[in-house]
Amino acid sequence: MKVLKFGGTSVAHSQNILLVEKIVKSESLKGKVIVIVSALHGVTDQLIKAAEHASVKDENYIQIVQNLEEKHISLVKELFPIAEQSSWLSFVKKHFNDIEELCNGIAVLGELTNRIKDKIASYGEFLSSKIIAARLLHQGLDCVWMNSAELIRTDSNFTHAKVDFKYTDHNIARFLSENQNRITVGPGFIANDGKNNATTLGRGGSDYTASIIAAAVHAEELQIWTDVSGMMTADPRLVSNAKPISEISYHEAMELSHFGAKVLYPPSIQPVMIKNIDLIIKNTFDPDAQGTLISHQLKSSDDEKQIAVGISNMNSIALLTLEGSGMVGIPGISAKLFQCLSQEKINVILITQGSSEHSITIAIEEKEALRAEHAINFSFADDINLKRVYAVKIETGLSIVALVGESMKSRSGVSAKMFGCLGNNGINIRAIAQGSSERNISIVISEKDSKKAVNVLHEEFFESEIKQIHLYICGTGNVGSKLIQQIYNQNDYLKENFLINLRIAGISNSRHMMFSDQGIPQENYLNWNQLGEKASAREFADEIIRRNLRNSVFIDVTASSDVPEVYESLLKRSVNIVACNKIAASSDFKSYKTLKNTARNHSCNFYFETNVGAGLPVIGTINDLIKSGDQIQSIKAVLSGTLNFVFNEYDGSRTFSEVVAQAQKEGYTEPDPRLDLSGTDVARKILILAREAGYPLQFEDIENIGFLPEECMEGSVESFYEKLSVYEEHFKSLLNNAKKEGKILKYVAEFENGKAKVSLQHIAPDSDLFHLYGKDNIVIFKTLRYSEQPLVVKGAGAGADVTASGVFADIIRSI
Repeated sequence: MKVLKFGGTSVAHSQNILLVEKIVKSESLKGKVIVIVSALHGVTDQLIKAAEHASVKDENYIQIVQNLEEKHISLVKELFPIAEQSSWLSFVKKHFNDIEELCNGIAVLGELTNRIKDKIASYGEFLSSKIIAARLLHQGLDCVWMNSAELIRTDSNFTHAKVDFKYTDHNIARFLSENQNRITVGPGFIANDGKNNATTLGRGGSDYTASIIAAAVHAEELQIWTDVSGMMTADPRLVSNAKPISEISYHEAMELSHFGAKVLYPPSIQPVMIKNIDLIIKNTFDPDAQGTLISHQLKSSDDEKQIAVGISNMNSIALLTLEGSGMVGIPGISAKLFQCLSQEKINVILITQGSSEHSITIAIEEKEALRAEHAINFSFADDINLKRVYAVKIETGLSIVALVGESMKSRSGVSAKMFGCLGNNGINIRAIAQGSSERNISIVISEKDSKKAVNVLHEEFFESEIKQIHLYICGTGNVGSKLIQQIYNQNDYLKENFLINLRIAGISNSRHMMFSDQGIPQENYLNWNQLGEKASAREFADEIIRRNLRNSVFIDVTASSDVPEVYESLLKRSVNIVACNKIAASSDFKSYKTLKNTARNHSCNFYFETNVGAGLPVIGTINDLIKSGDQIQSIKAVLSGTLNFVFNEYDGSRTFSEVVAQAQKEGYTEPDPRLDLSGTDVARKILILAREAGYPLQFEDIENIGFLPEECMEGSVESFYEKLSVYEEHFKSLLNNAKKEGKILKYVAEFENGKAKVSLQHIAPDSDLFHLYGKDNIVIFKTLRYSEQPLVVKGAGAGADVTASGVFADIIRSI
């Protein structure tokens, strides 16, 4: 014999009931079946809502009852031919008249007791089960209706009645011995206290009814039919890649359901677990799907089992902490605490206590927090007055996230892996609980981090094949557009070879921004300006923080001074930062150190390799030298691809102004070329290198010996080119003076003995700086290890493509 339970969505309307009929018919061909059904979808909630309206004399209850009556009348008309409708329409009308009379009585009294609430709520399952049983009989099936409410005996704890299993088992066995039909249909959720009072088994109690009956008849298996294909590794509403669980132990299922997996009502596991009856969760709308087997005897071996089987979460949680020196070494404190909560019927979801015994922290539903606070403070009033303990502290807006798996107890490093990935994503843990069984690690976190935490853990424990990275790109100019194109072009390769999936989750410039948690498709990027909303750097950063996605990277490919102002707030939320923009790393030294320390303290990365040398590994080289114990003694470098290009191209055959214009056209200069030509950009770069080498220099400490006439620095970019033309003779004289010495012009950055300068220099043919062509950069390091033969880094130091590739490399490094 099998027991089949169908939930509210499975019997929501006639089309769904026909699917149930098909499943029941198929299973009955294999043997006898008992079918337990819930009320039609939403009916129980509406019945209780009607009663609640009536209790405050809100006449809307009349319309609610009428709507429910019409729902059931429509169901009868759709399931039965006209000739057979009359008796069942009368049946529906009679019982809704009873419901309306009950509500009228509630309205007169102005009171709704739990006893009456159970009476009202019991009608939903009663009506649905009678109609479904009649439908099966109409179809010629050997079916009988069973009044579960009369067979299941409980106490009088209305809304959460406790079952008398001995009496109940006897009643069920007697009924089935007297009724040998192939199919037995009965209502779930409802019972009786022996005094002819209706009781209910708690919301989700239809599962419990089915389990009680399965245990009573020693069923072959219990099937829970619902609207999903079994239990999932996480809530699919939160995790798009959640996977069905093919099999799971009773204890694992109980842990998952206790901490929020809604597919199964937690108490329903106990009766079948005691009798060692397999429980299968199936999908009414996809009956051929495998579903989830819950059993003592699983098919997979210990070696085949995953570390964890699933992740569940509960929102709207409050933490209550009772602490004080008067608790240390005093027996009975915990008993007193839980006794006062028990008296108030407040369920404790999670408990944690410090080994010092100085405090006890419990997690409960947020809606119970004030009642619990009052109860605890009242119970411990004398201790609070004597300062032995403090008044209970309450924290709200929290969630519990639980990682569940039998195999965790035999694997080392599970907690480290769990806490490590959460920490790397900036998720702060408020409390931790792990049972001695070691099959559950539960954490309490801020509710706003709940979705992120579940996704982070799911990716870490269930999606090792692909890591999702969320990119937020600020700046869509030359470098930004090249970077975006490189990401789209390279992503398939990264997924296939490095198991990394880059999602461009946000794009912004100074005017517009656009977001998509699933990644902006390449076709949408082409016209994202039209699709996006108005933006600023702060609004872009605030939206990134609000979305709170895992593995996030903010990429600054602007030259804006506004964008670096949002770095610290992003780092504090553990968002990795990759900056092409040099302003942050060359700002006030205190600000620079704050950003570096913030990144370290929040387990994220702040990379800015392209600040110096575009795609060349200059900063990375310094970092490697310092980490390995070397010490930078001096740096000599040509750090401006723009200036190197300009002085390589400027030979007197064209004006200096024309060469600079060419450099800007080819994308080698900053938007304002004066940043390059004034030496400001080079000064920033040598400052960054000196700082990375361990020297706390300020920008003002850099000696900048310029070659541009001061007038060229005034006015707009357009007027700048006009003034360059006016001073052409000045530039020719610089060139000719170098030529007279058999040398060439290079703009050089130098650092030695803690001091730095930048200047235009005459470079002789025997210098390492002489043979430097086009837009190339060169950096020459002298260190303790590289004292006689310097370490040289040389290559293209400007251009949108190479800079974008350097940013891309930093992105990959940051994750």
